[in-house]
Amino acid sequence: MVAGGAAAAAAPGSGGSSRASPGFAVIAILVVGVLPHLVVDVAASRGFAIPKPQVTAHTVMAVEGTAVQLPCDVQAPSHDKVYMVLWFRDDAGLPLYSLDVRGKPLEEAKHTSTSEGFGTRAYFRTISETAQLVVNDIRRHDEGVYRCRVDFRHSASRSFRYNLTVIVPPEPPAVLDHRGRQLNSTVGPHREGDNISLTCRVVGGKPQPRVRWLVNDSVVDDVSESNAGDVIENHYTRHNVSRDDLNAVLICQAVNTNLTEPRQAALRLELNLAPLTAQITSKQQPLAADREYKVSCESAGSRPPAIITWYKGEHPLIKRTSVDNARENVTVSHLTFTPSTEDNGKELTCRAENPNITGLFVDTSWRLDVVYAPIVELRLGSSLSREDIKEGDDVYFECIVKANPPLRKLNWLHNGQPLNHNASARILRSNQSLVLQRVTRQSAGTYTCVAINPEGESTSNQLDFRVKFVPTCRWERGVVGAMRGVPVDVLCAVESDPPARIYRWKFNNSGETLDVPSERFSHNGTHSVLRYTAHSDHDYGTLTCAAENSVGVQQEPCVFTVISASLPGQPRNCTLLNQTSSSVEVWCLAGPDGGLPQHFILELFTASAASAVPVVRYNATDRPVFLLSNLEPDVTFKVVVVAANDKGRSAPVAVSELTFGDPEKRIAADGDLAMSPLVAGAVITVALCLVWATLCIAVHVRRGLKAGARGGAGVGGRGEKAPGAGPPPGKTAAHARDPLDEKDPDIIPAKFDPVIQRPVGNGTLSNHGHSEHPVSPLGPPGPGPGPLQGNGGPQPTPVLAAHPAVRGTSPEHWVRNKRNSAGFETVTHHFGDSGAAYSWDLRPKDLRLSPGSGAPGALGAAGLLGGERRDLELNGTAIKERLMSSRVPESCV
Repeated sequence: MVAGGAAAAAAPGSGGSSRASPGFAVIAILVVGVLPHLVVDVAASRGFAIPKPQVTAHTVMAVEGTAVQLPCDVQAPSHDKVYMVLWFRDDAGLPLYSLDVRGKPLEEAKHTSTSEGFGTRAYFRTISETAQLVVNDIRRHDEGVYRCRVDFRHSASRSFRYNLTVIVPPEPPAVLDHRGRQLNSTVGPHREGDNISLTCRVVGGKPQPRVRWLVNDSVVDDVSESNAGDVIENHYTRHNVSRDDLNAVLICQAVNTNLTEPRQAALRLELNLAPLTAQITSKQQPLAADREYKVSCESAGSRPPAIITWYKGEHPLIKRTSVDNARENVTVSHLTFTPSTEDNGKELTCRAENPNITGLFVDTSWRLDVVYAPIVELRLGSSLSREDIKEGDDVYFECIVKANPPLRKLNWLHNGQPLNHNASARILRSNQSLVLQRVTRQSAGTYTCVAINPEGESTSNQLDFRVKFVPTCRWERGVVGAMRGVPVDVLCAVESDPPARIYRWKFNNSGETLDVPSERFSHNGTHSVLRYTAHSDHDYGTLTCAAENSVGVQQEPCVFTVISASLPGQPRNCTLLNQTSSSVEVWCLAGPDGGLPQHFILELFTASAASAVPVVRYNATDRPVFLLSNLEPDVTFKVVVVAANDKGRSAPVAVSELTFGDPEKRIAADGDLAMSPLVAGAVITVALCLVWATLCIAVHVRRGLKAGARGGAGVGGRGEKAPGAGPPPGKTAAHARDPLDEKDPDIIPAKFDPVIQRPVGNGTLSNHGHSEHPVSPLGPPGPGPGPLQGNGGPQPTPVLAAHPAVRGTSPEHWVRNKRNSAGFETVTHHFGDSGAAYSWDLRPKDLRLSPGSGAPGALGAAGLLGGERRDLELNGTAIKERLMSSRVPESCV
C-alpha cells in the first residue's frame, strides 16, 4: 500500500520530466506513507470514529522496579525491507518510541524515545532473535496498553498489542511482640516453657498480598486479617517453647506475585537455657596442705555459656581461675588453689549458672581431705599464773595438737634437750600433758613439745618458763688484791629471780665483824660494787655480801678474801695457729692475775735490731689471743707476750720468730722462670740427673754403713749386745728404736730440727738444746715452763751433753710439746746463751753431713750417746741451694 501510493504520487510528475529528484521522492514517501496514519491518529484523538484494524492484546506482567521486554517482530517479508518501527501507548497519536531504518541498515537505525514516554529507560533491541522493547525500572504509572507498528517498504504494516500490568510489591513485613515492640532479627531470649505471641503487619501491595507464618520453612499459619486501609496482619502464638525450639527460624511472608521472591521477615528464636550438668574433674585424694593443685569443672547445656563459680565452704574463690569455651554449650573452668590445714573437711563447690537469668544454675561439691603435719601449741596449765611460780611449786604444761592423720608420737624438750618420763626426778608425762613436781631453778628455761604423724614432725612454740628463787652467789669465792691506800672495786654478782632489792656487806679480819655502811657500795638488781681501800694490815681479811629479793634472803653469802696485790703470772702455753703467708694467730693461756684485773700485751721486736723498744705492740683485754697481719715482709720478728695489772708486768714469754715472705718477690721470681720449651727441658733434665746421682750415692753409703754395723754389732763375733746398748728399763726393743730412722721422706728437711731425748747417767732426760727457759729480748731469762713440762707436770732437770756436736748446734730452735687440756700445743722458742743469731754462711755446703758437722741438729754417726750408730744424714739445705742455682722451680725442689 505504501509502495503503491508512492508510485501514484510520482506518476503525475513523470510527464514533465522523465526522472524525479531524490528530495522530491523522500517527501512523497512521508506524505503518502506516514501522513495517512497521522491523520487517523489525530482524528481518533479528536473524537472522530475512524475504523482501525483489530489486533489481539497480549497480557504482560511486570513487578515495579524490574525490567520488562515487549516483543515486536520486525522480520521483513521476502524482497522487502523495514522502513519504520513505531511504539504507541493506548490510543495516543504520537509514538513514544520510534526506530527509523530508512536509507540505512537495521544495525544503524536511528532510535528515538520521548521524555513523555519511557525516556532513557527504554531501548529497542534488534540483535536478538525477536526484536523487543526493553523497559527498565518499571513504574506503577507505566501500566497500560502498548502497540508496536512495523512499516515495510513494499509490504503492509504489522502491529502488535500488549496489555502491561504492573505489580506493586508490599512494604517489608514488620513483626511485633505482644507489647507492640518491633522485632528485627531475633525473638527473645525467652525461658523454657514461655508462650510467644507475634504479629506480622504488612502495608500496601498491588494486588493485595497474602500474609502467612512459617517455622523452619513449614507453613504454620496462612490466615491473615485485614485492618483499615491497605494494612494486613497475621497473629501467631507458639505455646510452651522448649529446648528443641532453640534457634528456630520464624518467617512472616507477604505474597502477591510469583514473579519475585515474596517480601518476608525472618527471626531466630533465642532461649535462655539452664545448664544441664556440672562435674568436677581431676580430683585427688588426699590433698597435702600448702601444696598447689589444679582442678577443673565442666558444665554443659547452658545458653549462653554458663558462668562457673567456685566456693570453698560458703566463701567464693575468685582468684586464679580460667574459663575454656572451646565447645558449644560447654564451659570448662580451671581452678588453681592451695588447700590449708583449715580446709580439711570443707566442701569445694562448683556452681554453673546462666548469666542472664537468676536461679538457673546447677552445682556439685567435693569434700576435701587435707593431710598435714601436726600443728602444735604449748600452753602453761590454765590454773597456773606464770608470774607466781617459785622453787618448790608443782606445774604442768598442755600440748595442744591438731593433725591429720592423727598424732603418732609426742616428745618434750627442755632447752632443746629431750625430757623423758622420770618419776624419781618428779617429771611425769600423761597423754599430751607434762607435770613437773617441786620445780627448781634448773627447771626454768624454754619448753617445747614435738608432735609426729606420717606427714612430718612439728615443733610447738617456745614457752619461756620462769622459776623465782632467792639470790645465790654467781661465784663460790673470790680473791681481791688490794694495795694500801689504793681503792679497789669489789664486785658481788648474784643470780636471782626476781632481781635482788637489798644488798648487805660485812668485813671480818678474824678479830671482829663489821657491817659496811650502805653509802660505801652501790647495787642494782644483779650485782653490787663495793669501793674498798686497805690502809693497814688490819684491813686485809674477808668481805661477805648477801642479797635479798621478794622471794627471800640469800642463805649463803658471797665471800671475798682481800689480800695484798701482786704482779700477775706470765701467760702459759703460747701457740701459733692458722698461719698463712701474711697472717698468724697467737693463742695463750692466762696465768694468775695477782688479785687485780689484768690485761695482756704482745710485742714484736726485729731480730736484727739491738734496741729493746718493740716495733709493734698489740693489747688484749680479756684473754691473751692476738691476730698478727700486714707485717713488713722479709723481716724476722721476735714475739713476746706479757701480762700486766696495776701492780706491774709479769715475766715475758718469748713465743717465736716470724718471717713473712714478700708475695711480689715470689711472683717476680716465678715470672723469671719463663723460658722457651727447649731451655726448660734442658734444665729439668739436668735437675733430674742431679737428684738421681744424689740418691744413688745416698743408697750406696747407707748400705755400707749398715753392713759395718752388722759386722761390729756382736761382742766377740757372737752377736751379743754390748752393755748399755739395750733399751732403757721398762722399754721394749720397739720403743728403743732410734727416732731418726723415721725420717721425713722429703729430701728437704722439715722446718724444725728434731729434739732427741736420750737417757744419760741414771735415767734423767737430756734435752739437746742450750736452755729450756725462754729468754725475753727485754731482760734476762726467767723461770717458765720448759719444753718437757707439758701441762704443769714436774720439769726434769736438764743435762747438757758436752759432745762437740751438741755444742755446735743452732743457738736457737723450736721444741714442740704435746697438746694440753685446752687443745693447744706447747711451743717454746729457745735462745742460746750467747744470743748470737745463726749465720746462713756458716752452714755446711756438702751434700752429705759428716759425723762431726756443726749443722743444726746434726749428730755424729757413732759415739755420741751410748755408742749408738746413726744412718747417713743428707744436707737438704745444700741440695736445695744447688738445685735452685740451676734455676729449677722451688715447687720441684
